[in-house]
Amino acid sequence: MPFQKVHPEKLSTSVVRQIELLILRGILRPGERLPAERELSERLGVSRPSLREAVAELQEMGLLTSRAGSGIYVAEVLGSAFSPALTRLFATHDEAVFDYLAFRRDLEGLAAERAARLGSDSDLKVIQTVFDKMETAQETCDAEAEAKLDAQFHMAIIEASHNVVMLHMMRSMFDLLRQGVFYNRQIMFRQRTTRSALLDQHRAINAALQARDPGTARAAVEAHLSYVEQCLSDQRKADRNEAIARQKLEHEARRG
Repeated sequence: MPFQKVHPEKLSTSVVRQIELLILRGILRPGERLPAERELSERLGVSRPSLREAVAELQEMGLLTSRAGSGIYVAEVLGSAFSPALTRLFATHDEAVFDYLAFRRDLEGLAAERAARLGSDSDLKVIQTVFDKMETAQETCDAEAEAKLDAQFHMAIIEASHNVVMLHMMRSMFDLLRQGVFYNRQIMFRQRTTRSALLDQHRAINAALQARDPGTARAAVEAHLSYVEQCLSDQRKADRNEAIARQKLEHEARRG
């Protein structure tokens, strides 16, 4: 008979499985500090020795890391998505920027469609909350907060799509964006009208999601990222034109 005795699972194994799932689902984020040992053992309802055993196993797996005198953290696993050499290539070739935007347009359009269909009410509340903060940041002309919230808004949509592979892949992509590898939002958009246009586009995306309209949500995301691509292309052309004009001006000045 193909039956075997059932053995109760060790408490430390249960802890490992729970923390694994929290990292996999993106609830525990890279670089996030875990609660102190006493607090965490109480939350999990296990003894401190069982917790230590679980933490040691997760450290061996490369999912947790300890910092002397600071505590236990979720490992920075996102960097493994791209090698340093490939990251340098991304940063030095314009072609990568536009390929990146095309990649985002395809995947985030799909994520928005999934979020409208599969996102929970709480997921949509998170998206709405981030958008409300975006409106406030624009009113106060806080460009740094706007850029940060822009990324949070898009990541909230990806999280609401409930696809863990897409989640971790896009987190690694946004980490590169945060580092300025692909482009810098404040430098790229110098026209005064752009900031309000971007907010209107995010408003349209949010409205479609809140209405649970998958097709409109996808179209709104695709239109937004196409607009970003066009703005970036226009700004690069403007920068090149300005460089040429300066050369002409210097040449004329020398001619007297």
